Amino acid sequence: MPMPVPRSPAPTQAPAPSGRRFVLGISGASGAVYAVRFIELCLALGHELHVVVSDYGKRLLLDELDLRSLSLETLCPHLAASPERAAYEQRLFLHPHRDVGAVIASGSFLHDGMVVLPCSSTSLGAIATGSGSNLLCRAAMVTLKERRPLIIGHRESPLSLIDIENMRTLTLAGATVCPTNPGLYLCPTTVAEIIDFVVGKYLDLLKIEHNLKIRWEDHA
Repeated sequence: MPMPVPRSPAPTQAPAPSGRRFVLGISGASGAVYAVRFIELCLALGHELHVVVSDYGKRLLLDELDLRSLSLETLCPHLAASPERAAYEQRLFLHPHRDVGAVIASGSFLHDGMVVLPCSSTSLGAIATGSGSNLLCRAAMVTLKERRPLIIGHRESPLSLIDIENMRTLTLAGATVCPTNPGLYLCPTTVAEIIDFVVGKYLDLLKIEHNLKIRWEDHA
């Protein structure tokens, strides 16, 4: 049975474009629900989002969320059903994984940061070793060389020494490695609260304002 994705109520009026642009890479590690929730929140907050999904990432979305295609309707159905659908569609760009000539593969394409969520150990290693044979890894490499924020949402566990060394390499190159570890100090009672805590950490790292309850001061 597919994992339920937490949904915020669709705004009755889409917020004005924020002028900020982000890139999301989805690879084949478990955690599709984090990626879809990130997409929803970015669009709902007025940001432009460019998404690239690896071949194994597509398998992940199918296995965990039963998503057989990628579109606003499948990723964010309640936004697609809102009267402001056109505004959300204009903010979402889906790039073919094998198209290394897409705009996000170029350093001249300005954006405010990239997150790989979830990030498999395979993608972690490819980015750390400078393998740009696919668009996800190429976009991540460009983000590093342009000194923009790159957030790696590694999900696999336990870690081998290879994983640890790859994390070290990426950290030294300027990336932030942020595993998908939830904080339990807010005493969550639903899976949705755990998902929002994790996604909220990535929003924070990209300096995206939000109202998710992830702060220590939210602790009762």
